[in-house]
Formats: sequence, structure tokens, C-alpha cells
Amino acid sequence: MSQQYRRALVTGGAGFIGSHLARSLVAEGLEVVILDDLSMGTRAKIPSNCEFYEGDICDARTVTRALQGVDIVFHNAARVSIRASVEQFVEDARTNVFGTLTILQLLANTHVRKFILASSMAVYADSQSPSPISEDFPLRPLSPYGTGKLAAELYALQICGSLGIDVIPLRYFNTYGPGQAFTAYVGVVTIFVTKLLRGENPTIFGDGSQIRDFTSVHDIVEGNLCAMRSSASNQIFNIGSGVGISVNEVAELLVSKIAPQLQPSYAPSQPSETRNSIADISLARNMLDFHPKHKFRDGVDEIINGIRNQMG
Repeated sequence: MSQQYRRALVTGGAGFIGSHLARSLVAEGLEVVILDDLSMGTRAKIPSNCEFYEGDICDARTVTRALQGVDIVFHNAARVSIRASVEQFVEDARTNVFGTLTILQLLANTHVRKFILASSMAVYADSQSPSPISEDFPLRPLSPYGTGKLAAELYALQICGSLGIDVIPLRYFNTYGPGQAFTAYVGVVTIFVTKLLRGENPTIFGDGSQIRDFTSVHDIVEGNLCAMRSSASNQIFNIGSGVGISVNEVAELLVSKIAPQLQPSYAPSQPSETRNSIADISLARNMLDFHPKHKFRDGVDEIINGIRNQMG
């Protein structure tokens, strides 16, 4: 089914999720074009057989060049920090909303037939219970990041719909895996592992009992491939593992593997972050034939070894 598309554009393709996705698309036999400003991504992550355009997703001229001959777009370029978006909400909206509008505006005179948008579980309201939430759960984002992602979804559905382009927004849940860049804000697993390897105590915001759906980047990529192969259109899907684990459990597992002598410290909870966030993936399972294969506890060693090697 993937051969119905010949040439794919992956925005943000030099980043964590985008580079994994680009490699998988190449393996599927597609020509792959990457557009990335290298603000978070790196040239080293770009597969050698991909065409690369360095530039801003908000720059219409660069985006136009990258779209030439493309028949499917995977739009992953974004600022991805929930916490940083609170103070940097203008910069967040510029990339995540206006950047999306820029590429949508340029689709009309292209060969693009499908647009797959990377959205986020941050669009949802907080859940008071650790039960899986479906796509019709209330949409009340707690952060500017979530607000921007929700706006991007609505714009994509409307604009692609008017152009006759199939569109599928995918709401990613907490993604972990090898190759995630260390920052102070994004990727609790990468942050915890990096700090423990440095001999530092990891910091847990809140009491640590908050539940997250930690989803392997390999399953996030598979969700994108399932969306590409599917005949579904104008439909939003959760992409997660469907399994919840507390932040305390994550910390306990990583501490035991890396530095048993260390213990996490605790800081006040962040009002921009939900307490419970577990994906109900039944819609993706039924309509996209999406079946996540990676369990969190089984993937931890790969992350630890990868970060340890990076640190030398």
C-alpha cells in the first residue's frame, strides 16, 4: 500500500521522531525529502539518501522548494516543550501554528494527496482518573503548546478538506526512545537517564503519582506508516501504547538500573501538565490496524546505552 506514494516530505526530519520516521520511509521504498531548521535536529540524524533542505517552516520559499514533486507530507516540525511554551507562547505559536499555516497555504498547487499531522495528547483536558482517554475526550489544553496543536489540527482538517487532500492528525503520547536530544524541558525518560548517568538526582514535579502513557518512538513511527497505508481521512487518532505508568515507577526503574545510590528529588507540580494521560487506542487499532509492539520496561536499556555512548 505504501507504493501508492512515491515522494514524501518529512518536516522536522532531522529531529528525534522525524529522523526515525524518515529512515522507515526510505526502507518502505519512498523518496524522502527533509525540511528542518536544525534548531533541535542535527545533520548526523539525516539519512544519507534523503534530500535535505535547511530552513524555517515559516519560510514560504524554502517550503515551496521542499514540496516539489511530493505526494505525501508528514508534518512533524514543531517546538515540543509544554513547560517552555508557557513563557515562550509567541515563539511556540509562530512555529506550531503559523508554521503549519505556511505549509497548508502552499499545498494547493502541489501533487500532495495526503497530509499527516503530528499532534499531541496536550490538546486534552486533564483527566481525574488514570483511565484511557479516547479522541472524543474534552479538549481543554492546559498549556499554550496544547492550544497551538489543537489549532493546527483544526486548520489542517479545514484547509486540506477544502483542497480535497486526505488529512490525518495523530495525537502522540509521551514519546521515548533512542536519539532524543537532552533538554531541561522535553522527554522525562531522557532527562532522568542523563542526570543519573551524570551522578545527579533526577527531579520529579509533583508527587510522582501522575500517570503517563510512555510510547516508543518505534511505535510512533509505525502509527505514521499505518496512517499512510490507510484509506482513512479527516479522522483524528491517538497514537500511544495504551498502558499507563507513574513517573515514580519510571524513576524507580531507572535509578535501579543506573545509580541505586541516588534518589529523586521533588519539586512543585506544573499547572501546564496533565495529571493522568493514557491513550485509548481502540480507534487507531480498528481503523488503522495500529498495534504497538514495544513495552516501556523492555526499551529502557536501549536508551541508557545510547545516552551513555553519547556521553563517552
